[in-house]
Amino acid sequence: MIMYCFNVWGSSLELKNSADTLKLTLNEVVEKAKANSIAAKQAITVKETKYWEWRTFKSNYQPQLALSGILPGYNKTYSQVLQPNGTVAFQPIRNDNSSLTLDFSQSLAATGGTIYGTTQLQRFTDFDRDNVLYNGTPYGIGYIQPLLQFNSLKWDKRIAPLKYNESKQAYIESQEQISVTVTGYFFDLLLAQVNLHIAETNYTNTGNILKIANTKFELGKISKNEILQLQLEQVNAKKAVGTAKREMEIATLNLRSYAGIEGDDRIVLTMPDAVKGVEVSSERVLREAFENRSDAIAFVRRIAEAKRDVAKAKGENGLIATLKANLGFSSAGSKILDVYRSPKSQQSVELQLAIPVLDWGRSKSRTKTAEANQQFTIYEVEQDKQTFKQQIVTQVTLFNMMKEQLELTAQADRIASEKYQIASERYVLGNLSITDLSIAFQESDRAKRDYVASLRDFWGAYYQLRYLSLYDFEKNEKITYK
Repeated sequence: MIMYCFNVWGSSLELKNSADTLKLTLNEVVEKAKANSIAAKQAITVKETKYWEWRTFKSNYQPQLALSGILPGYNKTYSQVLQPNGTVAFQPIRNDNSSLTLDFSQSLAATGGTIYGTTQLQRFTDFDRDNVLYNGTPYGIGYIQPLLQFNSLKWDKRIAPLKYNESKQAYIESQEQISVTVTGYFFDLLLAQVNLHIAETNYTNTGNILKIANTKFELGKISKNEILQLQLEQVNAKKAVGTAKREMEIATLNLRSYAGIEGDDRIVLTMPDAVKGVEVSSERVLREAFENRSDAIAFVRRIAEAKRDVAKAKGENGLIATLKANLGFSSAGSKILDVYRSPKSQQSVELQLAIPVLDWGRSKSRTKTAEANQQFTIYEVEQDKQTFKQQIVTQVTLFNMMKEQLELTAQADRIASEKYQIASERYVLGNLSITDLSIAFQESDRAKRDYVASLRDFWGAYYQLRYLSLYDFEKNEKITYK
């Protein structure tokens, strides 16, 4: 029986266990990879990058306050001055022209306009004439409104949250992809360890059978050809041990490298059991996938971006107008308080226009191109949705098949192990040929490897389902990471 064989294998390893042996289960390897692998660190870095991009986006819709100035603005030079008689005289200048300005602005996503405010103070000092003047704007407010133009603020406010949510789900997917990848490395090493155990056991068994065969040969019960056959199998078994050791070292190195397992401890993997009591249907996985996957959010985002491009093409064609208006108070004087005492009002309103008179159909072409791209995106998204659904349905079918296949391979291994045990006993008793013994021996080895391969396929399909749906079918909850 396979579990008996692996229990014996595990028991033999217990005798070798020491401080330099690291026993790991599949779940422990997966958790180590999520915590220590380079892929996990890259995923965290991408997550942080997307977070700060989101913070940058949100700041665009918050009030902005900026302080600017020239402190000092000292100047000492000669400046040409045109004289009444038409000549030029160079007069010495020595002054300080300092200023300080505080600006406020707030973008309005609904209209695409900007409201702003300002306050300014300027001080001019003429050192040659020992004169000081002040000029300033105690306060002023204004508004800038693009007319009949593309409103990037409104579209960004619609698309940016989709991008951020997409990035959060993509981070969860990257963690689940690590599970899928490290599971492959886990079973590479597990199969290598099983192969080594099988090779060492076969080498030992072949040696024991050869001793019995030599005794039979001395008694004249078997031919020299059978002795040579067993000797050849012993040599091949010894070669298999060497090959298995080399493959195990390579598999160990690959697992350590990917999962970020440091140290020189000898890794011993525990045979995982199949997940019990998990029933998966295509409808359930599809529902969770469309709720959780970044691809589902990307479908919506791509359509929204295509609509934005059409709006941009239309907004940048034809009449372009901008309305500007401001209202404020300003004043000047020889003292700083004069600026704030009875300031004079100032107002301005202007409308800037740009109208293309002849563009040879360029504006219309850009609009039609954007509309064609939008239609293409709609078709492309529909195709991707179909592929998305088909991939999930296929994976669910594969997972359910793997559950059944695992039970069959376990049953086949139990039968093959029992058959080999009976064949060994019959050969010792002398009523089985060496050929039949070799066949039983090969079938037993193949059945053990098939069982490990079935386990690999089962767990690979299980973690792939988690990746495709971002749902934990054991705990019956959505997968989340901090």
